[in-house]
Amino acid sequence: MEFGKKESRIYLVIGYIIMYFIFTTVLYFILKYFDKIPENWNYIHMMVITLFIVLLGKLIKILLK
Repeated sequence: MEFGKKESRIYLVIGYIIMYFIFTTVLYFILKYFDKIPENWNYIHMMVITLFIVLLGKLIKILLK
């Protein structure tokens, strides 16, 4: 089965989003289990932190080109 470029890009974006949520969820539960995050923080706070990490990585990749 051969995919076109547009379809392939959609699948890459969907995969990226799914892996982002999996990474954020695992990180949240690990940090919550070891009591490394404040008690009043929730999943949304962890999403903001991981989004910042992702965007920082993209920026570094662009700057190093």
